[in-house]
Amino acid sequence: MKNRIFIYLFIFTLLLVIFQFVNSKNIIENYDQKLTNYMEKNTQLKDSILMMEDDKASNIYTFKFDTNDDAMTYWEKRGFRISEFVPFIKDELMNLNVYNTEDHPLVPYASMTDKKMLIDQIRMLNHKWIIVSFTDGTYWGEMLLTYDLENRENLKFRVVESTLYQP
Repeated sequence: MKNRIFIYLFIFTLLLVIFQFVNSKNIIENYDQKLTNYMEKNTQLKDSILMMEDDKASNIYTFKFDTNDDAMTYWEKRGFRISEFVPFIKDELMNLNVYNTEDHPLVPYASMTDKKMLIDQIRMLNHKWIIVSFTDGTYWGEMLLTYDLENRENLKFRVVESTLYQP
């Protein structure tokens, strides 16, 4: 009788060990599979980030004065410091927003509301071109300007093209 109890206990223990082994093996395989999937996904995401950084690097240069070495060199050779030049140009454009006449001195469209047309955003493209957006609060548009600074006090803006969007 005592032998049978030991045999039953031995069989029960053996079954319990086999069950634990199979269960642990399945859990470990499942974790390994998840880890492999995460590692593959991580590699894909890193590749995507590298591609986006390459795209960003190529797009940063495009049409931005701050990253255009040729445009900055153009004005530096004429004796201007870029750190003072860009704010000077933007300030001069913003100063045109202070006017007493009915029409803005640079914006080719008259305001169709009671408010004045004002320049609100400026983006210097290179050493000759600027894109400017303007608005009167209801209507808005954009202009492509050329600028020239013959001497330190003779700054001239010329509208090359403009568009007015409908609200």
